[in-house]
Amino acid sequence: MTAPVLVTGVAGFIGHATAHRLLDRGEQVIGIDIVNDYYDPALKHARLATFEGREGFRFEQVDIADADAVAAIVRDVGVTRVVHLAAQAGVRYSIENPFAYERSNLAGHLSVMEACRHAPGFEHLVYASSSSVYGDRLMGGQGFSEDEPAMEPVSLYAATKRACELMSAAYTKLYGGPQTGLRFFTVYGPWGRPDMAYFSFTQKILAGETIEVFGEGKMARDFTYIDDIVDGILGALDNPPARHGHRILNIGGSQPVGLMEMITSLESAIGRKANMIMKPMQPGDVTATYADVSKLKALCGFEAKTQLPEGLARFATWYKDYVGAR
Repeated sequence: MTAPVLVTGVAGFIGHATAHRLLDRGEQVIGIDIVNDYYDPALKHARLATFEGREGFRFEQVDIADADAVAAIVRDVGVTRVVHLAAQAGVRYSIENPFAYERSNLAGHLSVMEACRHAPGFEHLVYASSSSVYGDRLMGGQGFSEDEPAMEPVSLYAATKRACELMSAAYTKLYGGPQTGLRFFTVYGPWGRPDMAYFSFTQKILAGETIEVFGEGKMARDFTYIDDIVDGILGALDNPPARHGHRILNIGGSQPVGLMEMITSLESAIGRKANMIMKPMQPGDVTATYADVSKLKALCGFEAKTQLPEGLARFATWYKDYVGAR
């Protein structure tokens, strides 16, 4: 029998979706998560509840910065593939709580890499990076390319993600375990994170509250639907680089959408108009993101299939059901 896949951050948005897809295709999954209170833990527990009764799934509540605990899980169950998605997310939160990023993102990433390098027959570590590493600069005509330098982060969150990429590059050269870093571009959809704009806007619009539109509404994001993100994660996982190989791949929709256009689509999905107040850019935010995904496409045929209006409609349906069930 194939060894279980370790998914870190399994109570999180992307980890939850990835673990379910792995189970759907017959894999065994060991999911770990600390289940902290960065946002409402009730949502994280609701995600975990969806695994009840699913054959082949096991959950352990573990802090990924606890190197001994992570190593024990990898060793005891014979893990040879890891999808490392656990991290402290959020650009604005990093300004107020910097040490949370040191522990989760830096110490946590090191813990996972150390566990992997001591695992017999280890095959592949896929880990989450972020489009935020590109900083706030003009995009090329085809979007940000992985070949461009990413050395001017504008937030601590971005700096820790870039540091993780460099740590992984060093580890593959030193120890040989193949690694792939995925730079995610604005992931959205059902079971998403409440700190993301589309989610918080939905809450406020339905409650009749005013939404704050930062950057005077002039920002743009490469919104990527969760199902498409998981397609890319599994495509990368199934196609590891050579033994001493480390690569970085963008994973996004490749169709940047203006913030005001997103709000219009969200209003249509919800069936209500938003009351808006315009605000200046927040520290750490970037003006626009746009992914060149040609490398991931060449690797596994990746192509984002879900357009934003369709994805937001699915999110709105899920959100109303989720709130109604509470």
